[in-house]
Amino acid sequence: MPGGFGRLWSAQTVSSLGDGVTHAALPLIALTLTRDPMALAVVTAAGTLPWLLLGVLGGALVDRWDRRRTMWLADAGRAVLLAIPAAAAVLDALSIPLLAAVAFLLGLGGLFFDTAATAYLPELLERDPALLERANSRLRGAQTVMSGFAGPPAGSALLAFGRAVPLLADAVSFLCSALLVRTLPAGPRPAPEAHESLLRQARAGASYVFRDRLLLGLALRPAVGNIAFLAVDTVLALFAHDRLGIDTYGFGLLLTAEATGGLLGAALASVLGRRLGTGTALACTAAVEALAILGLAAAPNPYAAGPALAVCGAAMGATMVLGPSLRQAIVPAHLMGRVTSTSRMLAMCAAPLGAFLGGWLATAYDVRTPVYAAGGLLLVTTAVTATMTSNRRVDAARRAAAASTTTEGGGQGEPVAAEAAGEMP
Repeated sequence: MPGGFGRLWSAQTVSSLGDGVTHAALPLIALTLTRDPMALAVVTAAGTLPWLLLGVLGGALVDRWDRRRTMWLADAGRAVLLAIPAAAAVLDALSIPLLAAVAFLLGLGGLFFDTAATAYLPELLERDPALLERANSRLRGAQTVMSGFAGPPAGSALLAFGRAVPLLADAVSFLCSALLVRTLPAGPRPAPEAHESLLRQARAGASYVFRDRLLLGLALRPAVGNIAFLAVDTVLALFAHDRLGIDTYGFGLLLTAEATGGLLGAALASVLGRRLGTGTALACTAAVEALAILGLAAAPNPYAAGPALAVCGAAMGATMVLGPSLRQAIVPAHLMGRVTSTSRMLAMCAAPLGAFLGGWLATAYDVRTPVYAAGGLLLVTTAVTATMTSNRRVDAARRAAAASTTTEGGGQGEPVAAEAAGEMP
């Protein structure tokens, strides 16, 4: 791996630890201000709004800007931002509107950082498919450990020393990340069509995804997956308590089992891709996710539910390495930000639908019903996307991307996967 990757990995690892701290601490801080569920929901939802409102436009801006500079400025900005609620906590001036505004701006910074980092990585690794899979596996693994295992307990513990302490800890993590990113080698700055407006360039990025069957298949997986998994997450605590007899401590262990599986899946993703081919591996992980969720729905006790969630987590972890790595290898550099943000926006927009579906099914029928429905939906998605992300399409897209490297990212921006495969949706 190039030396710069170690610094990028370190930056994202430190930042993920801070994210985990804030993810646990921010709702708890809000809880010290109000017991109103709707007010608490506003704080939680505010962090997702930037992706829903500005996702594609943000990707277009990243495609205009220097990716390295965008990353370190985004993290430096988030470090400064967190000083505001920390100072308000010391002065006993915190409020729900302030926390919601901070959550929104943190989400906006995350939009720019994540999109720029996704676009910068293939530049750093020269679009090498094997290196991209290894890099994403390490990044995903570190993110799971820091934001899933280490960060939340640390955030809860730091809160005992004062409401400002976890916020300052996250600010320090963003500052460290910004300094590390600042030392990365500069990459070539993509030059989108200068005569086009920002809105037109954003539309071009979204159109590029919807016109290409392979990229559309890669985008549909997380979008439909979010509907299914949010339907499960909405009722999981109730399901665990009423049907599995799990107490609060046991529920934490259940979630840990899923995170542990995710870590293992991220580590094995490259092996699966080499042995089965990326397309077949993605189809297999989709099927495993569906079967694991159906196993969870039918689980009679925690000892069956835990392994089912671990298997589902492993399949999800592998998918979240293979899918982005493939996208980074085949999308032209000047479109990477817009394609990434379009795919992410589709996934974020689908999440509220899944939460509503889970609540409605549990209310109208039974707490197991949303889990069964989620498994069925994932099976249907597997069947629909299997041909869209087949090994044949993947290989054709990679050949087309390799051939287009010498012509600045695929000529006039035609979808490389559909063009190579000779098909359009």
